[in-house]
Amino acid sequence: TTAAALERFTVNFTITNLPYTSDLENPDSAKFRATQRVMNTLLDRLLKQSGIGPVFHGCDTTDFRYVPGSDRDQTRVDAVCTYSKEPSAAPLDRVGLYHQVSNKTRGITQLGPYSLHKDSLYVNG
Repeated sequence: TTAAALERFTVNFTITNLPYTSDLENPDSAKFRATQRVMNTLLDRLLKQSGIGPVFHGCDTTDFRYVPGSDRDQTRVDAVCTYSKEPSAAPLDRVGLYHQVSNKTRGITQLGPYSLHKDSLYVNG
């Protein structure tokens, strides 16, 4: 039998109550690392409760970005998540996963203490 391969997918969304600061540009800053830890924990918890939960491995928040035109009161979050995919398994159901995440974030409005922009969620782009 062929072993499961680790597959990646991206998750992107905008937080409306996390002001963007230059500290969030620097992966070595304390603010970046602390915010990254919180995001990874929230995303891991969310996706473990989704349909891919049994094969889900984890997310790594890779980037925080300024949202043009937002007066720096919003921050864009980029994360790369991994899961085990058996060779015979169907490809990741991005649409289904999007809907599950939408449901678990109150219609893409809340992730833990963070408010989300309801039109900002993308799963795999």
